Amino acid sequence: MKKVLLSVLVAVGLSTTAAHAQGVRLGVKAGASLTSFTGKDIEDVEYKFGFHGGGVAEIGLSESFAVQPEVLFSMKGAKAEGMGDYRFNQSYIDVPVLLKFKADGLFFEVGPQVGFLVGSKFKVDDLSVDSKEAFKTVDLGYAAGLGYQAASGPMIGLRYNGGLSKIGKNDSYNGIDIEAGNVRNSAFQLYIGYMFGGK
Repeated sequence: MKKVLLSVLVAVGLSTTAAHAQGVRLGVKAGASLTSFTGKDIEDVEYKFGFHGGGVAEIGLSESFAVQPEVLFSMKGAKAEGMGDYRFNQSYIDVPVLLKFKADGLFFEVGPQVGFLVGSKFKVDDLSVDSKEAFKTVDLGYAAGLGYQAASGPMIGLRYNGGLSKIGKNDSYNGIDIEAGNVRNSAFQLYIGYMFGGK
């Protein structure tokens, strides 16, 4: 985890130095999320609605390019219906660092993301159990999206977050090893936001 944090800090630091002449804008964003689990060991799960929001920094590299680090609170998880209503309700602090291409208000963004699990509940009908210990604390992934950002500040965007690492922990019970399987996070995010400062 220390290596991941160091990499993020170095990337942001280098971008800040290179972009000094272009300036930095700060902003906020929030919106709805549609999340689920994906992977070869996943069957019969569905997407569920959630929320995400947080702070944004846009570090200009040129008129057309910028680096955009963010710190977001993100609700994730999945649901399934069968003998009952099954849900994994999870909360992450996500830190994407995206390369952003801008053209006449339109923008495209792509880059790595690291998420830190802060809570997980497994819910069956009205019964809720803490399931955080069954999942890894750090989730490595990527983000890609597009949107529109007005020069005056407002923006709207659509983004996909894909997991690269397995989110479950391997464990053992009474001497029996339990494999977590190939399970990764998947999330679509629709958001609005506002960037403060200049163009």
